[in-house]
Amino acid sequence: MVRTEFILGLIGGIFGIIGGILALVVGGIAGAFGAQGAETVTTLGTAAFVLAVVGIIGAAVSDRRNKLGGTLMIISAIGGFIAISLFYVLPAIFLIIGGVMAYTRKETDSEDKKNRGKKGKKE
Repeated sequence: MVRTEFILGLIGGIFGIIGGILALVVGGIAGAFGAQGAETVTTLGTAAFVLAVVGIIGAAVSDRRNKLGGTLMIISAIGGFIAISLFYVLPAIFLIIGGVMAYTRKETDSEDKKNRGKKGKKE
C-alpha cells in the first residue's frame, strides 16, 4: 500500500533534484562568465541535490520507520531551503508536509498486519 507521505516525499525529492540541477547550471554559467560567488552557488546546488536524495530516502523509509523517514524529509526540506532558497520552495513544501505526516503517524506496520487479519476473518 502506497502512503501519502511516500508520494509527497518522492515528489518533493524529485523537484529538489531539479532545483539542485538548476542551481548547478546557474553556478556553472556564472563561473563561465567569471562572476563572483559562482563557486558558492555551485557548492550550494550540490548540497541541495544531496539533500533532495536524502528526502527521497526518507520517503522510502517512512513506510517502515515513520519517525526516521519523517525526520529525514524535514531535515531535507529545511537544509535545501537554506542552501538554494527560491529554487527549493516547492520541494520544501512537499517534503515538510510529507515529513510531518510521517512523523505524526501513529499506526505501525505490525498494527496494519493485525488489522488486515481481522478484516479477512468472519466472526
